[in-house]
Amino acid sequence: MLRLAFVVASVSIFAWSGSPANAAQCGNSAAGYDNWKQQFAGEARAKGISAATIQALMATDYAQATINADRSQRSFKLSLDQFLAKRGAAAIVARGRQLKASQGALFASIQSRYGVPPGPLLAIWGMETGFGSQRGNQSMLGSIATLAYDCRRSAYFTEHLYAALQLIDRGVLSASQRGSMHGEVGQTQFMPKAILAYGTGNLENAANALNSTANFLRAHGWRAGAGYQPGEPNFAAIQAWNAAGVYQKAIALMGRQIDGGE
Repeated sequence: MLRLAFVVASVSIFAWSGSPANAAQCGNSAAGYDNWKQQFAGEARAKGISAATIQALMATDYAQATINADRSQRSFKLSLDQFLAKRGAAAIVARGRQLKASQGALFASIQSRYGVPPGPLLAIWGMETGFGSQRGNQSMLGSIATLAYDCRRSAYFTEHLYAALQLIDRGVLSASQRGSMHGEVGQTQFMPKAILAYGTGNLENAANALNSTANFLRAHGWRAGAGYQPGEPNFAAIQAWNAAGVYQKAIALMGRQIDGGE
C-alpha cells in the first residue's frame, strides 16, 4: 500500500465532467475490460495523468479474484458473536493489550495528537491485517481498475482509481503496489482517496499507519475523551471507517477490551 514519504496537506481528486453517455462503458465480465481500459485511458490522459502511469493501467489484467471477493463478503452477514469468533477477536484483544503495553510511547503520542486512545486503533490494526502480517498480495492498480470497470460500484471505485493514478504519478505509490482484494494497502488498509486525505507517511510502516488511522477518525468527528461504543459520540467515526454494522460493533467491543474495559 507503498512508497509514502510525505504528508498530504490538501486533496485534489480529479473532477470529471461529461455525462455517463461519454464515459468509459462499465461491464460485468472480463470480455469488455480491454475496451474499457482504452476508453478510460483517453479520459485519464485528458485529466493530466502521465503516459507512464496510463501505460501501467493498460498493462493490468481483469482481476477475477477481486470480483469473486466483492460478490461474497459473507462474514458481514454473521451475528456479532459469530463474526468475533471467525475473525479471532480473543487473539486480537490479547495481542492488542501486549502492543499497548510495549508501544506505550507511540500510543501516548497518537492520543495526545489526535485524541484517539489505543484500543480502537489496535482493534482496527488487528482486524485489518493481523497486526501487519496479512496485507494482501493482489495488484492494487489491477484490483481498483477492475472494480471501476465493474458496473456494480463503478462510480465509487472510479474515484479511487483516479486517486491511485495521482498517487502513482507523484511517486507515492508504485504501479506494482500489492494490496488486498479491493485495493486496500498498508498496515491498516487504506484506499487511495483516504491516502490522499489522511496519509501521514509510508503506510507499510506501523507507526505511520496508526497515525493515519487516528487522523481519519479525528477528521470524521472523533472527540478526545468521549466514548466510542454504539450510541456514544465517537461511534460515528468508527462507522465512517467501515460500513458493515457487525464490523463497527466488533471494533468498538475489542477496543474497549484492549483499553481495559469489560
